[in-house]
Amino acid sequence: MSKNISAISTAPGVGGVAIIRISGDSPLDIAEKMFKPLGGVSVRNFEPYKLYVGEIDGGNFTDFGMCVYFKGPRSYTGEDMVEFHCHGGIAITQGILRKTFDLGALPASKGEFTKRAFLNGKMSLSSCEGLIDMINSESVGEVKAGYYLYREKLTAKIIEMQNKLTYALAYINAGIDYPEEGVTEDNYDEIIESMKSVKDEVDVIISRYGKGRKIKHGVKVALLGKPNTGKSSILNSILDYDKAIVSSIAGTTRDVVEGEIEVKGVRFNLYDTAGIRESLDEIESVGIKRSENILNDSDVCVVVLDGSRPLDEDDINVLKQTEDKDRIIVVNKNDLNQEPEIKGDLYVSAKTGLNIELLKEQLVNKAFDGKIDLNADFLTEERHLNALKRASKSLNDAISSFSITTADLSSIDLNDAWIALGEVSGETASETIIDEIFSKFCVGK
Repeated sequence: MSKNISAISTAPGVGGVAIIRISGDSPLDIAEKMFKPLGGVSVRNFEPYKLYVGEIDGGNFTDFGMCVYFKGPRSYTGEDMVEFHCHGGIAITQGILRKTFDLGALPASKGEFTKRAFLNGKMSLSSCEGLIDMINSESVGEVKAGYYLYREKLTAKIIEMQNKLTYALAYINAGIDYPEEGVTEDNYDEIIESMKSVKDEVDVIISRYGKGRKIKHGVKVALLGKPNTGKSSILNSILDYDKAIVSSIAGTTRDVVEGEIEVKGVRFNLYDTAGIRESLDEIESVGIKRSENILNDSDVCVVVLDGSRPLDEDDINVLKQTEDKDRIIVVNKNDLNQEPEIKGDLYVSAKTGLNIELLKEQLVNKAFDGKIDLNADFLTEERHLNALKRASKSLNDAISSFSITTADLSSIDLNDAWIALGEVSGETASETIIDEIFSKFCVGK
């Protein structure tokens, strides 16, 4: 039996309601000593999953709240659990929490409740990762991507692929132990097709990582151009508030200015950079170098040109530097010249707001190859990507060697692929990986 652990499961600070959660082998023992229910039902006879009203002992004070008992294994952790729902506030919650410690509960570590759920078979490891992604999400897309993992959809696909590999391994191993009943020409094609089918599925999931990464971490957008083309004004227009200092003096932006906006459920991280050009000013040169680093790391770059003036050498240099990037060429100051001579993808006016909304739409189109479906199955975790890449390589080796070596040698690669797939769900994940994942959680979850 596991020891009782306790923690505040709601956010710290002042609030209407707070929850103190206890999980372990005997949380009801603690509840009996802390909670005095109204009515005739004793804590020991509480009906599971039902809230009871009463007084909560906070040591030096008493609070009026509620208590609920979750009977394992039908609980979040798979163990018996008790929750106190008390009034929010630092003194109240800390007092009740300390009382649980006085009665033998241990302070829960980061993510310990969810880790117990994983160890007790209530959740897969990828589901746990989806949960923390949802908690930390800052956009609709991030919530949906996390929910995809949390609801075990990726794990279900992994299990299905593992089952296909188990089928192939069973035939091969039968051939090792019982040669007369092993792999023959009758099932040769079937085994090959099974391996190819799994590899194709793995590769499809891998191909979705690029978009999935952008959904989870946000799309990194660099606003580039020579000084005084209106990059800062465009940033302010997109954000709809004054984030960057705007001045007619060239070189006002000496460092990268950042801002965030959500467009169609996706978070876009915008970086207004110092104008890229040659400069003898030491401080401005540092800003220009940072701008070049942002360019290299960006998913999309917006090249801003001044539509009121002809292109010059600095403009041409920026265009050359970005020609291999996913970019949108924006001709600004269209309010000053109704027929700009400069060719671009979009003509805007940061001053009047002309086509700024259209620019937002083009950012989505450029980042996601035309359009984005937030309900699609995206791969968002780098850990999953690395495991699936190893599985794909092992499957490729198994398929290549199956026809030119003995089948038992191919089974080694097949088994490696099975193990790599299991790392995603947590079935074969190492203790180090598990600890690292749960260290990202907050205490109380």
